[in-house]
Amino acid sequence: MTALPAEPPLLPTWRTPVVAPTLVVAPGRPFLSIYADDDWSLAPMIANPGAARVRIDWSPVPAALREEMRLAAWMMINTELPAGVLVGHPAWHSRLGPHGIYDTVRRWHRFAHWLTEQGIPSLAGCTADSFTAYAAHHANRPGATRGDATKELVALTRLWAFDAASAAPAGPAMPPWQRYGVDDYLPAVPAVGRGENSREPLAEGTIGPLLIWALRMVDDFAADILAARQEAQDLTERAEQTAGTRESMARLARYLDRLVERGEPVPARRHKGEHQVSLIYIAAQAGCPPRQVNSHLATDRRKGLRDYLRSRPGRCPLSTQVTGTVGGRPWAEALDFTEIPQLMRHLATACFIVLAYLTGMRPGEVMALESGCCPEPDPPGRYLIHGRVFKGVLDPDGNHHSPGQIREVPWVAIAPVVSAIRVLEHIAPDGLLFDTAAHTVPRGRAATGRTIHLQAMRTRIEDFAAFASDLARRLDRPHEVVPADPHGAIGTARFRRSLAWHIARRPGGLVALAVQYGHLRTAVSAGYAARGRDGIHELLNIETARATADTLTTLNDDLAAGAGISGPAARRAIHAAAQAPAFAGSVRTHRQALDILNQALTVHDNPQAFLMCVYQRDRALCHRTDITDAPRLDRCRPACANIARTDRHADDLVRHAQTLEKQAASHAVPGPLADRLASRAARLRGIADHHEHNRISLQEPTP
Repeated sequence: MTALPAEPPLLPTWRTPVVAPTLVVAPGRPFLSIYADDDWSLAPMIANPGAARVRIDWSPVPAALREEMRLAAWMMINTELPAGVLVGHPAWHSRLGPHGIYDTVRRWHRFAHWLTEQGIPSLAGCTADSFTAYAAHHANRPGATRGDATKELVALTRLWAFDAASAAPAGPAMPPWQRYGVDDYLPAVPAVGRGENSREPLAEGTIGPLLIWALRMVDDFAADILAARQEAQDLTERAEQTAGTRESMARLARYLDRLVERGEPVPARRHKGEHQVSLIYIAAQAGCPPRQVNSHLATDRRKGLRDYLRSRPGRCPLSTQVTGTVGGRPWAEALDFTEIPQLMRHLATACFIVLAYLTGMRPGEVMALESGCCPEPDPPGRYLIHGRVFKGVLDPDGNHHSPGQIREVPWVAIAPVVSAIRVLEHIAPDGLLFDTAAHTVPRGRAATGRTIHLQAMRTRIEDFAAFASDLARRLDRPHEVVPADPHGAIGTARFRRSLAWHIARRPGGLVALAVQYGHLRTAVSAGYAARGRDGIHELLNIETARATADTLTTLNDDLAAGAGISGPAARRAIHAAAQAPAFAGSVRTHRQALDILNQALTVHDNPQAFLMCVYQRDRALCHRTDITDAPRLDRCRPACANIARTDRHADDLVRHAQTLEKQAASHAVPGPLADRLASRAARLRGIADHHEHNRISLQEPTP
């Protein structure tokens, strides 16, 4: 098999653009690297505003191999993969997107260093045995996976193909896996799933308080922060527009003299752990330009002011009134001029968290939202979000399409999401909601078409979690501190996964959000149902099936150990539990999830209601007027035919009854409340007694 070009290729000169003008899709007039540069920018090929701008740095590549790989890379950027190489590879693309090109060349760099270590100074000396040895070397690396190893081999195939198609081929041998297939050159098949469904959801203890504080920022604090930002902008503009005159300098001197004479603190800001004079704030207060503050502090007269500042650093209070509260307490005593950039940063981050978690969008889709994406419904009704999607969007030739496309079915927006969008539209009234220029503080700049980088947003989210935790401690709300997630950094991509997990399972640790999750399931499922190729409803099914498998496995183990079960749905639960061994640990794909859900095995444990729901739609009392595919666990009814209880639930009933009885016996509890607590405890004990007298078991009790 050979890789022959369709027409004679050209040899680039040192002034040839790295990216041909016909391939430029970035808005505006992006900078174009030339072939002679050691740093090749691929940004002209990127139209997705949230995508990273990547560059190829040739300086680390061994000099002997550098020019050969540069030519192959230029061919990969500007020409299609020869058709003969695509035979037998239906999933391959004739052209890679800029990030695929960057990743491929990065793998070439690694291969170049390995060749140098083996004493092979040119691609011409790379034989089939060389490729085989490198494949083995890569496959045996610690933590090597089949997915990464496959990408490595495909990258080397592209190196061989584009070298052969160039005007000056070096002539490496054809990689052996191109003829014999890749299986023999890959690590062993992994035992676990991969991709989006293998990403761990955020722990309920982390996402609960994180979401609570994000919603507070959007709903309760945003008005204060935006008003303070406007005041900070006004102060800045006033200071910068003040003319520097002898009178303004005299006003500054009098202002500073009064501070020192009265022993008052100097308005300061923190910078690299030290207090420094807040030039703009002082200039606005004194009525002079900031440059005069800087020059005046350098005079002999003010030499001692820095020592004075170290002992008396002060705040830079704004006049904006704090109206937002938490539990009846103001969330801040006063807002400070120097805090506005950080507060605006936290506000934008909170908006991202709300959007990413409560819509199911991918991070890049959130970043691509524009002002006006969620118009007021006419007539009033459900809000819809119109935006772009990028995953799986291809051009007519079947290759990656960087600008993406408008989503065929809009996302459904619940009230908190609409609030977050309105806050962002206030910050960025035109263009992208997360445009980096619009989020510049204290005042925005003209839109650039570039969004906050996702890596930067990951850091912002961790900072927001720390800010929220500090606020929780300061407001005496230790239960709302955001704990570290056991699976590492919160990141940006885990929100979508967590949405499906929490909707499907609705863990008891988030009782306050249970109703919201119920609304979300309806909204999200309806919003995505019309587009079967989107993954969010598949994630919902997978998480529902996993929750069912976990519940059935526990029930099967309990029944096998002699535990009892009661209730109108007890026998259906026993039948479902008998299927548990066939599904335990096997739910990794949407097809496997449907195998469980289509067998009417959906069983939900509801420890908050001390029962198990063996769900059948036509018997459910949690839905009075509508029939859905999932129960409303916040609406369990005692007379429902889907209820079953195990010994575990009965024990929990008794323990809770004991707690209520202790509360009722307390002298601190008013009489009417004590009566209600005692009555509730009696009802719970009655349910537990009913279970004890009516329980059935798979095993006879031992004498």
